[in-house]
Amino acid sequence: MAVNIQSVGVIGAGQMGSGIAHVCALAGFSVMLNDVAPDRIKAGMATINGNMARQVAKKTITEDQRKSALALIKPAEKYEDMAACDLVIETATEKEDVKRKIYSDLCAALKPEAIVASNTSSISITRLASSTDRPERFIGIHFMNPVPLMELVEVIRGIATDDATFESSKAFVSKLGKTIAVAEDFPAFIVNRILLPMINEAIYTLYEGVGNVESIDTAMRLGAHHPMGPLELADFIGLDTCLSVMQVLYEGLADSKYRPCPLLVKYVEAGWLGRKTSRGFYDYRGEKPVPTR
Repeated sequence: MAVNIQSVGVIGAGQMGSGIAHVCALAGFSVMLNDVAPDRIKAGMATINGNMARQVAKKTITEDQRKSALALIKPAEKYEDMAACDLVIETATEKEDVKRKIYSDLCAALKPEAIVASNTSSISITRLASSTDRPERFIGIHFMNPVPLMELVEVIRGIATDDATFESSKAFVSKLGKTIAVAEDFPAFIVNRILLPMINEAIYTLYEGVGNVESIDTAMRLGAHHPMGPLELADFIGLDTCLSVMQVLYEGLADSKYRPCPLLVKYVEAGWLGRKTSRGFYDYRGEKPVPTR
């Protein structure tokens, strides 16, 4: 039976989770926002408030819309607070063991008809679903970053996902004003299956000395009309996330063309993960970003 989704739980108040809570509240859904610590939830709420204020300044939403959307978001310090939610979206780190642990604790607190979704960018939905008590009510709903700006959402069925869950999830995404791309449950789905090997290839181009950071990014911005160069984009995504998606592709498809570039591995080992650590292919600690190679 299709669920009429009205209340949404979001697990993880980081960049993705706060963005998802933001668009859900603006679309009129009541939202419970959860994270491992109360101060993380507070930080997520502050991010949402700041991003909505920017939208008001740009006149994409009104001040009244901002106020009523913020009023719809409540902190959920424990999973029991989400007991009434029709849909819960998990946006935890891209590590399978972390996600599985969340589902085992979460499912016990939810009503039986609630749908559980993962915002994973690469992990098998079928495999994640199998670790829950409701594989037929489990689905992949993959938002793009930054969520309030990006128009696309990938919807991915696992082998056990039933039609009602699929239809309810598509209706929910449409209400957010997003465009849906239905993807099959293969490693990294559609966007990242195409995008991440391109970024990995750009890193190989740097590694092999074909061009430096600046020439590679300029070439793709002006030569292929990409809004940002692939190395700048890698820093924006997070080099650890780029590496984990490449590892999922490499292990899942067993094709050498997906081998993560050794230079990407080295940057991640150094803790240079991009913008979030102030260093990646660019150094962000000064007035403006400076290439690190």
